[in-house]
Amino acid sequence: MNENIEMEQQFDLLRQLLHADKMNEFREMFLEWHLYEQGQFYFTLDEKERLRLYTYLSPKETADMFDVIEEDHEDMKDYLSEMAPRYVADMLSEMYADNAADILNQLDKEEALKYLSLMTSENVNRIKVLIGYEDKTAGAIMTTEYVSIVANQTIRSALNLLRKKATQAEIIYYIYVVDSHNHLEGIISLRDLLLNREDMLISEMMEERVISVDVTEDQEDVAKTIRDYDFLAVPVVNSRKELLGIITVDDIIDVIDDEAASDYSGLAGVDVEAIAETPLKASIKRLPWLITLLFLGMSTATLISHYEVLINEASILAVFISLITGTAGNAGTQSLAVAVRKLAISDDKDMSFAKLIISEVLTGLITGCVTGLVIFIVVGFWKNNFILGFVIGIAMLCAITVANLAGSFIPILMEKIGFDPAVASGPFITTLSDLTSVLIYFNIASLFMGFFIGT
Repeated sequence: MNENIEMEQQFDLLRQLLHADKMNEFREMFLEWHLYEQGQFYFTLDEKERLRLYTYLSPKETADMFDVIEEDHEDMKDYLSEMAPRYVADMLSEMYADNAADILNQLDKEEALKYLSLMTSENVNRIKVLIGYEDKTAGAIMTTEYVSIVANQTIRSALNLLRKKATQAEIIYYIYVVDSHNHLEGIISLRDLLLNREDMLISEMMEERVISVDVTEDQEDVAKTIRDYDFLAVPVVNSRKELLGIITVDDIIDVIDDEAASDYSGLAGVDVEAIAETPLKASIKRLPWLITLLFLGMSTATLISHYEVLINEASILAVFISLITGTAGNAGTQSLAVAVRKLAISDDKDMSFAKLIISEVLTGLITGCVTGLVIFIVVGFWKNNFILGFVIGIAMLCAITVANLAGSFIPILMEKIGFDPAVASGPFITTLSDLTSVLIYFNIASLFMGFFIGT
């Protein structure tokens, strides 16, 4: 808390320097901060203050800040529109190619071409390489700023090359060994370069078994590779094993955050990242889901009305509808969350479909039996009618088991046919559970009507 107060005080002081037009004092204080802190201050400024900031900072200094914050804010397009086109072009030229490509991908085609036309052909080419890759693939998140060497050079020459390229490379802890056609042959760490004799050949010490990812590979699979091997970066190759770029761990952290937000959004049926939206915008985005679920809910209401005669004969049945549907819906959502998580962390692409289903059905049976037994005893003593308790208990058992089956089956089926299992949202599973629970409940109750008619 104290750190936050101190940071706010520093923000206030820096803003005062900005308003007082004290450029030298502002730059001295601002540039001492970490790039992330610079970005957080930038987000607190209004348009007039940002326009003044651009006159204080060079395109290179703004580029360094944007390299850190470029994926942290949805208004990046608006920020660029405030700047002079030449300033934007120079800034993008100074950024890492993957980050610049990410920003350009957020823009309209005409805007992107406007900025590209103001860049040098060299900068255009290094950025354009990354723009064409399909979203959420290794190619879309890789960077082309890396250091490569050849196998027949010495450590001394490799270190000299590294010194020249280090300022342009996004990461220098791994150096990649390629042949004359840029095929990936091996890898060597900076540590190995520093600890071995300078006259030793790279071929004598490089690691020939290189873990790489294909340029078309899904970003989630890349994240799993980096996680499993504890890499700081992983090379990206094409089908001919040509080295195209690298993916660094900081980009993978962004991927993990995005995928987690996507999963939460699917489970909740709402965009959980849209926390800064106005109530009107938030309502517009949520209404399609709610209207869809409303019509699904109507099917449950229609089903209940189908058993209206049954309810009239034994009105006590109505008391337990929400209890059964609510419990089954909760069980289905739990099963959905577990299934999505298992699919997300599993490294076995041929994971047994039946194994997951059986596991969740057995879980449903166990939890259903325990829950059903508890409600059987409670209702039996509460209403002094153990036949009614038995009906509620058996209905609870069956409803929970079916909800668990649905909660696991739907995301697994989506995974099998190539869709994101997270779109099998919690609200959809809950509504589906309501429908099946009502059907199960009244069909079981109809078999025992003689025991509680008139109650």
